[in-house]
Amino acid sequence: MFSLHIDTARTWRGGQNQVLLTVNGLRAIGHRAALVAHPDGMLRRRASEGLELIPIAARTEVDLAAAWRLSRVVKRLKPDIVHAHDAHATAMASLALSLGSPTPAPALVAARRVDFHLRQNSFSRWKHRQVDCFIAASEAIRRMLLADGVPADRTVTVHEGIDVEHVLAAPAVNVHETFWLPHHAPVVGNVAALVPHKGQRHLIEAAHLVVQELPDARFVILGEGDLREPLERQVRDYHLEKHVLLPGFRTDVLGCMKGFDLFAMSSVTEGLGTSLLDAMACSRAIVATRAGGIPEIVDDGRTGVLVDPRDHGAMAREIVRLLKDDGLRERMGRAGLVRVTERFTVERMVAETAAVYARVAGTPHAADIARQPASD
Repeated sequence: MFSLHIDTARTWRGGQNQVLLTVNGLRAIGHRAALVAHPDGMLRRRASEGLELIPIAARTEVDLAAAWRLSRVVKRLKPDIVHAHDAHATAMASLALSLGSPTPAPALVAARRVDFHLRQNSFSRWKHRQVDCFIAASEAIRRMLLADGVPADRTVTVHEGIDVEHVLAAPAVNVHETFWLPHHAPVVGNVAALVPHKGQRHLIEAAHLVVQELPDARFVILGEGDLREPLERQVRDYHLEKHVLLPGFRTDVLGCMKGFDLFAMSSVTEGLGTSLLDAMACSRAIVATRAGGIPEIVDDGRTGVLVDPRDHGAMAREIVRLLKDDGLRERMGRAGLVRVTERFTVERMVAETAAVYARVAGTPHAADIARQPASD
C-alpha cells in the first residue's frame, strides 16, 4: 500500500506530530509513504531521513498553482491513497484530483482533528464531497461530521496515539530549578498553543482562586500563540506574576510534564487532546474539561477529573483537592499510564489507519461523484 500524505502547516503543533507518527509508523509496518509539506515548515524539517518529501506550499485554500503541482506529483507517484491532514490539504488534494489523476484514481482520505463544524459555503461542500473517508480523531468529531450531513459509511473514528516508549524514555526535568520555583511548591502544568479554544484564560481564572487557598501553588503554561500578550496582561491584572508562568515553547516538554504534580487542560473545544495522552504516559493525574473528545481519553474519577468548559470555579476546586491528596494523584497517574498503554498507542493508531486504507483503496468514489472543479 502506498499513501501520499499532505500537511500544509508551517508551525509545529499536535497535528503535525500526528502526521509524522502516522507516516513513520506506516513505513515501519512495510507501507510506502510520501509526504507533501510546506517547504519552510517544521514538519518538513523534522521528517526522518529516507522519507520521500515533496515541498509544496498552498498560499490560500483555493491555490490552483499548488493544486496543479500536486496533481503532477500524484500522476507521477501513483499512490493508492491520498491522505489530507488539514483543511487546506483537503482543498488542495480535491482540486489536484479534479485536474486529473492516474487510473485507477487514488482514494482521498481526510483527517479531521478539530471539533468544529464543516463550513457550508459552496467550495467547502464541493471539496468535502470528494472525500472517500473522513478519519475522525475522536467519536465526538465523527458525530459532528454526521450532523453536518456526511454519510456514516464515509466516517470512521481512529483515536490518535502516542509513542509511549518515547515518552517513558524522556529524561525528567526539575521544573523547580528550571523555572526558579520555590522548592516545595506544588506545580500545575498545561501544554497547548496559546489560542482561544485552548482556554488558558479560564485556567488563569482558576489559578487566581487556587492560590487563595494554596499560596505556594504554581502554574506553568507551556506553548506559544497569538494570545500571549492578553494572557500576560491577565496574569498582571491578578497580580499572579509569581504564581503563573508562560515560558513559551520548549523542546523538553515531556521532561517538564514529568516534573508537574498535576496536569490541567482548560480547553473550550478540543478534538482529542494528545498532550493529555503525553501527560498520562508521564503518570500525571489530570484535571480537564468535558470538551470534545477529552472524555474519551480521561476516565473521570479514575485517571483524572472532568469539569465543564469555562467553569474555572469547578476547575479550581478540583485542582486544590488533588494537590492536597498525594495518594489520589499517584493512583490516578498510574491508572492513566495503563489506559494510554492499552488504548492510545501509535501502533494501534497506525494499524487502524492502515485498515481504513485497505477498505477504501480501489473502491469507486463515494456516491459516484465525479471530481470536477467547484461551481455554484
